[in-house]
Amino acid sequence: MKINDHLYPYDVEVRKLPIHLTGIGGSEFQYHIQRNEGYHWHQILFSTKGNGILKYDNRTFHINEGAAFFLPAGYPHEYYTENDGWDVRWVAFDGYACAHLLSQFSMTAPVIITPRDDSIMKKLFGKMYTLQKTDRANGNYYCSGYMYALLIEFHRLMDTRENKLRSDRFRILAPVLDYIDENYHRDFPLTDLAEIAGITPQHLCRIFRQTMNMRPNEYLTQQRMQAAKTLLQRNEMSVAQVAASCGFPDASYFSTVFKKHEGLSPVEYKKHIGIR
Repeated sequence: MKINDHLYPYDVEVRKLPIHLTGIGGSEFQYHIQRNEGYHWHQILFSTKGNGILKYDNRTFHINEGAAFFLPAGYPHEYYTENDGWDVRWVAFDGYACAHLLSQFSMTAPVIITPRDDSIMKKLFGKMYTLQKTDRANGNYYCSGYMYALLIEFHRLMDTRENKLRSDRFRILAPVLDYIDENYHRDFPLTDLAEIAGITPQHLCRIFRQTMNMRPNEYLTQQRMQAAKTLLQRNEMSVAQVAASCGFPDASYFSTVFKKHEGLSPVEYKKHIGIR
């Protein structure tokens, strides 16, 4: 599919969505782009044919055919063809959920990937491009969903680049996670977890944060919350009994933590799910 135009959908209601497409297009002969203050939307670009140069942070990167790269909004950059023909496809997106999602995906700075299989990303791009051409009534809504899927796929492919590093981290964390899962109902110091992993407490916290996007104590609370919700749904225990079973010192503290995480007190939660 040859693409040599740029489409910029505009829909006031669609732009209220958490993530939405703001632009899509491509050029068979990519011209020189230099943005000293960055672009006002986030972008994902695909190198479908030929090679190019990408510059940011005073560094130069060669973008080969089949590669893709992400550029955050407002991030200074420059890119241009390395020869006479560089076919580039791109999507731009925005939305109030972008900051949180991109942070979760470790996409707060430019990212370059060279996936072995980019077929899913290409299909999602094709669907969005076709919808922008053919469906004026609902195309922008569909594109919002496809854009979210494209971000997830980009993150998945980005993640494979660090699989070895992440697998090493998971191998270190696996016995720690198992220990927490089996002992969430009692208190234990961070030094116990570090000893299980065979590393220092500081190193454990760092690896936990890099791998799980949370601290060890946050993971412990998450497991306690999950167990508490299961027990509350069974309706076989009082709130105080559930608190004690899940490792909380008293019902009052349990209720405070539960409401902070779930937005409802344990009693309100039981009513919400239909248990009186």
